[in-house]
Amino acid sequence: MTETQVHRSQRQLIDAAVNQRDWAIVGASENQQKFGNIIYRDMKRAGYRVVGVNPNAETADGDPVYPTLGDLPNVPIVVDVVVPPWVGRSVAEDTARAGIQIFWLQPGAESDELIEYAESLGLDVIHHACAMVEKRRWTT
Repeated sequence: MTETQVHRSQRQLIDAAVNQRDWAIVGASENQQKFGNIIYRDMKRAGYRVVGVNPNAETADGDPVYPTLGDLPNVPIVVDVVVPPWVGRSVAEDTARAGIQIFWLQPGAESDELIEYAESLGLDVIHHACAMVEKRRWTT
């Protein structure tokens, strides 16, 4: 079986992810200079239901932030990762443990090793693509 037969293409994964409204943004915070905050606010304003995950933050854009994916009140469909690759490994493990399938690594959050590791956990990994560029606008 080829790699493309094992995993859906990146385009198919991106299309599947952006058509889901429930996302967790790992790395969200109140620091407006950080990409976690920028992406959180952008996706929220586009109409996505986003929840922040960051053990070092209490809020993002005035909304509560949770320490881990396991602490979320509802399970999201997509996990968008905006943390360094060395942190991403434990996020991948939490994602798999939570039964979340789509694991999106923002540019700068990915590494070949992390991509391979997340795929070995059975996750559908999106990489080398920005959620803010690929998102759609939800009007309702």
